[in-house]
Amino acid sequence: MTGRTPSTKLAIAVCGAGIGGLASALMHARQGHAVTLFEQFEAPQPVGSGFMLQPTGMAVLETLGLADRIAARGAWVDRIFGRSEPSGAVVLDVSYAALDPEYRGLGIQRSALFDALYEAVKREAVTLRPGMIVKGASRGTLTFADYAPTGPFDLIVDALGSESALSDRHPARALPYGALWATLDWPKGGPFSPHALEQRYYRASKMVGVLPVGSATAAAPEKATFFWSLPHGGLDDWRARPLDAWKDEVRALWPDTAILLDGIDSHDALAWATYRHRTLSRPYGDGIVHIGDSYHATSPQLGQGANMALLDAFALAHAVATEGRAEIGASFAQLRQGHVRLFQTMSRLFTPVYQSDSRALPVLRDRITGPISLHWPAPPILAALVTGMLGRPLSRLGLDAYRAGKTNPVARS
Repeated sequence: MTGRTPSTKLAIAVCGAGIGGLASALMHARQGHAVTLFEQFEAPQPVGSGFMLQPTGMAVLETLGLADRIAARGAWVDRIFGRSEPSGAVVLDVSYAALDPEYRGLGIQRSALFDALYEAVKREAVTLRPGMIVKGASRGTLTFADYAPTGPFDLIVDALGSESALSDRHPARALPYGALWATLDWPKGGPFSPHALEQRYYRASKMVGVLPVGSATAAAPEKATFFWSLPHGGLDDWRARPLDAWKDEVRALWPDTAILLDGIDSHDALAWATYRHRTLSRPYGDGIVHIGDSYHATSPQLGQGANMALLDAFALAHAVATEGRAEIGASFAQLRQGHVRLFQTMSRLFTPVYQSDSRALPVLRDRITGPISLHWPAPPILAALVTGMLGRPLSRLGLDAYRAGKTNPVARS
């Protein structure tokens, strides 16, 4: 589908060189359209922490011929595990095998995925326009902060993220909690599983997690993404505190993290990520389609951000390949709205349980929902939620889920 020669060559503007924007530009270029990619930075670059690619996102990357390269750079994850402290109660234990023995998540550094997509884009006939801050769009023409309007385009793809100027009529709502994160050397032989995302919680107001994310390049060392939840209003106070006092707080919650905390020598070693929530009821307009966080920004609790953006890009390419210009937006929405609404609803339900100021929800989680989740039929349902397979999004797109067993992944130690 993505390599089809179009009967009508379209002029397509893709705004934003993130994961969704790069994937969209690559697909449309391979379809034979004239693609211009606008990016606000002078040199496109990855922004954000390590994350997990799921069988859904990997299925899209497989259609682009990039899955094997990405798999070689990541760390296969087969379990998501969390304890509530100080009780030690297991409140989250999701096994991918509960849904399918060949399903895995892939912990990956954002730079590794970005580089693979960006290099593929550069091999295609895509016109890259860096340093262009998009301010608006009207009748197929884009306006910029410091440049003359450009266009008209037959299709504008808004992949600018949760603060997109192209979807500001529906502003994203800031969520109460964000996270500090750092990419650190993986402690080989240390206390963490190389095949699991592990988390510890105190109520829902403190959360620390460790995710193996592989190596960014063939010669680079293996890494872990470390993250610590923090309310938005607490960032300045955190910066004002002595770093050692914060480390003591983290170690008190999860002593095993001491080996990672030794690699953090300043406040600046941690990046701050804010989270927003928004779901556009109509993700398209006259000649424009919104994908990724421009369409459905949400908390990262379900870990679907990059995967949903890849699915959006594929669905849009499918609509472009099969519909006339006037029907592209509506076709895209039909392919994606059900899945998006389902996961946005799940995110709203789950996020306060693990990241909020509530005292009642963590008690309910620890004493009732956590134990119940360990018994059938909960395990396969939770696995479907984590993998992004809940709601069967791939069948609408004619895709098969990526199965890690096909690549015979080598276990990391």
